[in-house]
Amino acid sequence: EYDGGRNSAGERHGFGKALLPNGDTYEGEYERGLRSGRGTYRFKNGALYTGNYLQNKKHGKGVFFYPDGSKYAGDWVQDQRQGYGEYLYANGDTYTGEWANNKRHGQGTYVYKDTGSKYVGGWLNGIQEGPAELIHLNHRFKGRFVSGKPLGRGKFIFDIGCEQHGEYIQPEQEKEEEEEETPSLSVEPQWKVSEITKLTPWTPHDEKAPSP
Repeated sequence: EYDGGRNSAGERHGFGKALLPNGDTYEGEYERGLRSGRGTYRFKNGALYTGNYLQNKKHGKGVFFYPDGSKYAGDWVQDQRQGYGEYLYANGDTYTGEWANNKRHGQGTYVYKDTGSKYVGGWLNGIQEGPAELIHLNHRFKGRFVSGKPLGRGKFIFDIGCEQHGEYIQPEQEKEEEEEETPSLSVEPQWKVSEITKLTPWTPHDEKAPSP
């Protein structure tokens, strides 16, 4: 069911409203029979997208409201969250930063609503990866993350004016003999303190400090 403009070939073209066979609705711009330009698409399940389209795909700037109450506002490429955008999760957490293939990827900031803690740093395919800072209420950790966990050299910086230097070490895990293969529980990296100092400038060990 369609009500709107058409071109000389009879294709949907210009502004129009459509009721799709699955119960979804679209109101917006068409070009040669395809959703292209600005439009609003309402899903039967309660989700809603309003923004740019290109040849029936979300492409450009747009806002997507999900059925669970979460929301994404930002860049889209070929129906994928890609570029820069902000995601408000159903639990109140937020992520603001770079995306690729629908996943957090690049540089971004994730804020945990329950604790107020904030992760500022790198992401790889949706997982925390690379140099980063984890900021808490009265202290913060500066170091490197690997597969979502801190690993290697870093430091805790306390608001009272001191720093605790050290490194996160991955404990060796002894393999147990098992009759059948079962997934082993991953062991959390352990923090090993090397020294406590006053506040000092610091860069990850594999990054050169700027020349004076």
